[in-house]
Amino acid sequence: MTETLQDAKNRWEETVLKPVLARFPERKPLFETSSGIEWERVYLPPDGDAQTYLDKLGFPGEYPYTRGVQPTMYRGRLWTMRQYAGYATAEETNARYRFLLDAGQTGLSVAFDLPTQIGYDSDDPLALGEVGKVGVSIPTVHDMARLFEGIPLDKVSTSMTINAPAAILLAMYIAVGKRQGVEPYQLRGTVQNDILKEYIARGTYIFPPKPSMRLITDLFAYCAREVPKWNTISISGYHIREAGSTAVQEVAFTLANGIAYVQAALDAGLSVDDFAPQLSFFFNAHNNFLEEIAKFRAARRLWARIMRERFRAQDPRSWQLKFHTQTGGSTLTAQQPENNIVRVTLQALAAVLGGTQSLHTNSMDEALALPTEAAVQVALRTQQIVAHESGVADTIDPLAGSYAIEALTDQIEAGAAEYIAHIDALGGAQAAIEAGYIQNEINEAAYAYQRAVERGEQIVVGVNAFTADGDEHPAREILRVDPAIEAAQRERLARLRAGRDNGRVRELLAHLETAARGSENLMPLFITCVENDATLGEICGVLRAVFGEYRPSITL
Repeated sequence: MTETLQDAKNRWEETVLKPVLARFPERKPLFETSSGIEWERVYLPPDGDAQTYLDKLGFPGEYPYTRGVQPTMYRGRLWTMRQYAGYATAEETNARYRFLLDAGQTGLSVAFDLPTQIGYDSDDPLALGEVGKVGVSIPTVHDMARLFEGIPLDKVSTSMTINAPAAILLAMYIAVGKRQGVEPYQLRGTVQNDILKEYIARGTYIFPPKPSMRLITDLFAYCAREVPKWNTISISGYHIREAGSTAVQEVAFTLANGIAYVQAALDAGLSVDDFAPQLSFFFNAHNNFLEEIAKFRAARRLWARIMRERFRAQDPRSWQLKFHTQTGGSTLTAQQPENNIVRVTLQALAAVLGGTQSLHTNSMDEALALPTEAAVQVALRTQQIVAHESGVADTIDPLAGSYAIEALTDQIEAGAAEYIAHIDALGGAQAAIEAGYIQNEINEAAYAYQRAVERGEQIVVGVNAFTADGDEHPAREILRVDPAIEAAQRERLARLRAGRDNGRVRELLAHLETAARGSENLMPLFITCVENDATLGEICGVLRAVFGEYRPSITL
């Protein structure tokens, strides 16, 4: 007998939903509208072909995960509200974290300054003028300890936006956890660790692709054994979208990079189900509300199929695309910055309706400078209002079944799959990057959008329409980083180098050089190095000498 949709629902409730509810009850015993209408947990079409429905949508927490990766989604637990923050010194950023936690934030997200992102200490000549400007300065394990002073690492989850030296910053975090009495297996969080998108869109790379991929797979292997609750990579479409890609390109190029990382780990001898459950993704939430919702659903379904069919993963956790979302920084305008509150609200709502696991909402003033405390609070309150006042978290995947949403989901998936097939034909993501294919596709999309804005075909409120006198230079308070912090960081480093066991540091760095020339996993050595006061710049300096530095071979 052919299974009906009701039969399928009964099976899902008994085998998937019931065990989860037994361990993790939903937030409320009853979810209802303001009129007293009870929300169903999940809505289904009243009729239709059950097999087609199950192939394309399925149930929450079940392959192909179109409707969400958890059986209860936000009825069980709201998404993590994780505001990205970091500037100046560890102490100042720590104060911002405490402010956000007191305001109801549920996870931390670290923004590092440019010297840290590209592996230089604060006293390096190349760091001049950049220390603490676009993020927090963390050249040593002591800075990392100050960053999390008074914040128990076994009680929070932390995301770190760091790529080329990601393994070293994670080593510092692990070392700080040990100082707090928190074992590595207790740590929860994510390290971005996505170097391929740096070559595509962002530019904070250090080493060539081959040794960079080795550092990534070393981190995969170490965390699979020692830090099992940690997401070892956040494969990022966010920066691809910020560079000007379309929604389809964001999905395609992000998943193509994901395929490259999985293949690199397999080539390094890892088993797919040992590391794949620790992979995570990071997407942009842009302005086209319905397209963005469909984009998240399409990405989830396409990745599930890639992992099950292409890589033959057996563990259902390996099929799940879990992702963080940040609202679109490139959509913010310096003109009429209050308009950005509306943009961010729509983008945040799209991310929630698309099933994100965590969310950062940009502040209204970020087109002008780093956000002020007042603007950050409004951004966090935006998430809290969506969560607690809008009702959209009370039923799972509420826009499923919309003719427009389902059509868009299918079309985005098909378009992304076509791009991935073309990238495969070029030899994979790394080859496509080296040939300039992905960068050129993004550049063409960005140029087309800019031309549409300039011709008035794409309206940007307050920029090319509905403008007012004084829009170009709005008078408002902005956050400024005190340049004196650079001198203070230099002094701290001088004191550290004078007071540490420099013989031991030289010995460890020599060991690191030998290990980098070989094939052993470098993560344990990174931890030992930072625990003995080797700095980020010193460790990266050794790796630069062994691996070399990346220089793009193409001119776009």
